[in-house]
Amino acid sequence: MNAPFAARPIGTRRLDLLPLQVEHAEEMAEVLSDPALHTFIGGTPDTPQALRSRYERMTAGSPDPAVSWLNWVIRLRDESRLTGTVQATIHPSDPGHTAEIAWVVGTPWQGKGIATEAARALVDWLTERPVHTVIAHIHPDHRASATVATTAGLTPTDTRHDGEIRWHLAID
Repeated sequence: MNAPFAARPIGTRRLDLLPLQVEHAEEMAEVLSDPALHTFIGGTPDTPQALRSRYERMTAGSPDPAVSWLNWVIRLRDESRLTGTVQATIHPSDPGHTAEIAWVVGTPWQGKGIATEAARALVDWLTERPVHTVIAHIHPDHRASATVATTAGLTPTDTRHDGEIRWHLAID
């Protein structure tokens, strides 16, 4: 079963969510360069070359034809610069599809509602597709991401995955 999904531009009041391209790697390496961004997710910032390699793999798509890897960069329109990313991994499940979402916004742009606006736009976009469930996994101490998830309509569950709380939204 091939997933009928492809990243398309999504606009909000202040943001453009643009489908990820390998050419975004250099600017995104700068956006994601703060080691503090990895406090809850682990790892260290990628070099531009490492991020380019990762973006090449991501834009090539999932090796499983039933799974869609959808990735966007977040462009703050007024500053005409990239500020972060949102993503959705969509896989078949009965009766439709499940989307696992994530977001990250560079440190200089945090606290300005960018992640919230981008995540809400992504969830709204997903509700217009044959997706019946949206999931996010959030570290229990990451209050900012919990706020983003809540504002995007997700609620925490009692399920843990790799130490993170599973957040859930059922779409009618």
